[in-house]
Amino acid sequence: MLEIGQAQEKVLEDIPVLGTERIHILEALGRVLAHDVKAKRDVPAGDNSAMDGYACRHGDVAGASATNPVKLKLIGEAAAGKPFAGRVGSGEATWIMTGGLIPAGADTVVMVEDTTREGDEVTILTDPGKSRHIRPRGEDVTENETVLSKGDIVRAPEIGMLATLGHAYVHVYQRPLVAILSTGDELVDLDEPFSEGKVVCSNSYSLAAQVMECGAIPLSLGIASDDEADQRARISEGLRADAILTSGGVSVGKYDLVKDTLSQLGMRVKFWKVAMKPGKPLVFGTIGNKPVFGLPGNPTSAMISFEQFVRPALLKMMGHVNLFRPFIEATLADDAPKEPNRLHLVRCQVFEKDGRLMARRTANQSSGALRSMVLADGLMILAPEDAPFTAGKTVQVQLLHTNSPLSPHSPFSELGTRKGLHLVPGMGGALIAAAEHPGKG
Repeated sequence: MLEIGQAQEKVLEDIPVLGTERIHILEALGRVLAHDVKAKRDVPAGDNSAMDGYACRHGDVAGASATNPVKLKLIGEAAAGKPFAGRVGSGEATWIMTGGLIPAGADTVVMVEDTTREGDEVTILTDPGKSRHIRPRGEDVTENETVLSKGDIVRAPEIGMLATLGHAYVHVYQRPLVAILSTGDELVDLDEPFSEGKVVCSNSYSLAAQVMECGAIPLSLGIASDDEADQRARISEGLRADAILTSGGVSVGKYDLVKDTLSQLGMRVKFWKVAMKPGKPLVFGTIGNKPVFGLPGNPTSAMISFEQFVRPALLKMMGHVNLFRPFIEATLADDAPKEPNRLHLVRCQVFEKDGRLMARRTANQSSGALRSMVLADGLMILAPEDAPFTAGKTVQVQLLHTNSPLSPHSPFSELGTRKGLHLVPGMGGALIAAAEHPGKG
């Protein structure tokens, strides 16, 4: 039975990065750039005004003040998109709006608040300094500069920059199609009759939502009974996907048939069982180059296993560099007993008290208690060597509510030495800001 860090490493070493595709920039939101983006032109394309005011020669207004005003003759205006065609000479000025191109001959803008105007004459009441209130050509971006890099996540600012640079289309990594199958004679779908002994199959929906949340595309294979032929037929339909995800049927019970069914379809089993709770009965392998995950059937076990193994794998397939949710340090608000010799991932709420981040278990830690996931902000990492876990002890918490993973490597691989942990400092609002900090992949 593998430790969780070892299992994560085995998964990721077998995960391929998908190919690329060219799409419109609005469709690229949340995707990963597959190449560098260079600027086609300077931004801004010319010197322009940062203020509404008057464009003039600084030599004419040097030393101007309320007690030593300077009068200039107005010879025109430079509105945004409508540049002044003439030239500003000595003793002259043009009315200029924010974004307007600086006219030839002018080298300074005086804010309108520092002037008075009468007819075609403007009185300057201050010396703003040479080149003041001018945004120079190329201030933001210079022609041929690499503005966005391969591996960057496309967010709203990146889309705005791409549009500014005139890039309507970009190359991004493809999104994997993920086939999802739930197994069990006890399962019924939402629109099927519910009767004693039956359970509504929440895994089909929660796992599909997790797939969508990380940017991949779910393909529902429905519900298979505890019958090898049914399972084999449904999984075969999913072989056209980039990854296969099943839930249930991977333990050691009489009707736990999924592992054998997958093997019949040619799966090379890389590992079975992980030393973690919840989520111990998990199988991972490949059919050809397709990763296959056999997750536990209990709803919270399936979701937590997805977070630790499937999500990082799908992110890697989509070209992401940072694959894991961010980790923070928090103080236990109450005792968190656990059995020895197994790493526990405890659903918890994170809150602030007296300037410290605190972590408190959600009430019911049963593997079937979905409400504990609804209430959870994160997962407390309780390693056997760190016991006992009493109130006041500092623990690591993996945050669940962020789409911007910060830690490029899993901390589980080095729990014993505490090396390589990527912690997010801060309290309260600072924590939120850090957890949402954008980065590559």
